[in-house]
Amino acid sequence: MELMLTDSQSGKKRTFEPIDPGCVTMYVCGPTVYNFVHIGNGRPAVVFDTLFRLLRKRYPQVRYARNITDIDDKINAAAAELGEPFSRLAGRYADAYEEDLEGLAVLPPTFVPRATEHIDQIIAMTEKLIESGHAYEAEGHVLFSVPADRLYGTLSRRSLEDMLAGARVDVAPYKQDPKDYVLWKPSTEAQPGWASPWGRGRPGWHIECSAMIAEHLGERIDIHGGGSDLLFPHHENEAAQSRCALQHDHPVNYWLHNGMLTLGAEKMSKSLGNTLTLRDLLTQHRGEALRYALLAAHYRASLAWSSELLDQAKKGLDTFYQALRVIDGFADRCATEAHADLAAVPDAFARALHDDLNTPRAIAEMHALAKAINTTTDADERAQLGTQLLACGWFLGLLNSTAETWFQGSADSDDGAAIDALVAQRDAAKKARDFARADAIRDELAARGIELEDTRQGTRWRRQ
Repeated sequence: MELMLTDSQSGKKRTFEPIDPGCVTMYVCGPTVYNFVHIGNGRPAVVFDTLFRLLRKRYPQVRYARNITDIDDKINAAAAELGEPFSRLAGRYADAYEEDLEGLAVLPPTFVPRATEHIDQIIAMTEKLIESGHAYEAEGHVLFSVPADRLYGTLSRRSLEDMLAGARVDVAPYKQDPKDYVLWKPSTEAQPGWASPWGRGRPGWHIECSAMIAEHLGERIDIHGGGSDLLFPHHENEAAQSRCALQHDHPVNYWLHNGMLTLGAEKMSKSLGNTLTLRDLLTQHRGEALRYALLAAHYRASLAWSSELLDQAKKGLDTFYQALRVIDGFADRCATEAHADLAAVPDAFARALHDDLNTPRAIAEMHALAKAINTTTDADERAQLGTQLLACGWFLGLLNSTAETWFQGSADSDDGAAIDALVAQRDAAKKARDFARADAIRDELAARGIELEDTRQGTRWRRQ
């Protein structure tokens, strides 16, 4: 089965053909860590984690890097306001980001490079660009010469004349062309800085990713991912730097971009002040529900974030877990990689993932499995369908809990034992035909948000 991916550079859905079938390489832009990340930052992490899972099952090795930008003017400003070193603030929020992603069941990448750990590589790449005539020094700055790159604009498909509109440009007197952008900039005594051939300074944003990709994944990579807001100028600049420094017209074979999360009609962003932090959402909702919601729309489409979306995600997961709960021996099973491979999932589910990571269709196929489980009366067929449902769950990063934990919560965190005791008392009352007592216990549990379900296997309970 061919894997099809929509490449932003060509604007077409293309068959994925890795440079080296024995080792696929993928890089995804992570956040700039000056505060807790918002749920919009969680979308690329979840989307490309899902692709990472699929690639791991198709190829012998996958080398996946997702970076952290830990030196930036926003970080410096936040650290100065709090009166602490920039490295401490960035480190704290970088660690928080990784913790939040664990809550979304995001697998650890092969590499999590941080910009400050690659200053030598950044300086070396900047020197190469100067030597090749694609960059120049001016007043302590080093700038990339946009007109010197004949392919500049081919990724975002913009003409040079259109590039100033909407771009983050600083029209400074030391620039040879207003479209030129900073690779290295001088630092004051109060700002973080490193020694360089051009004086004490710090890197620009775009050069960091090019240097980290070359260091960890090589001069050419298969896939580069990130949000659609990074297409221009960040990824356009990355592509220019990499091809000019490394002398490859196509340093990235497939550029993939996920759509933005919106609140109302606006893109969610920290600069607009309309964000919902991932950390806060994880205290209010299960991470698995957040992940389901992030996968509910195709990754290239925008996604409107709302309480209704989360309610639908919770109900969808309830359906999956309830289906597992009715299968003998499955109430205490969860999705694991050991039992997940492409041969273990239905063809329709596999086709959905291979068709440009069509997660909404893949989720629909999981619902079809749940319906089949609830319809069949054949125990062996139910077990086979349950195994398939769990395998599908792993590919999407879902069904990470057991059904009992999903519905009842962890046994060591609440009053689960007391609820079990009341359920046992109700069962005893029913057996003794003391229906008034049984009804009273049901009402007491309902008042505590506990819903009972009488089945052939006994009474089950779940939190409403």
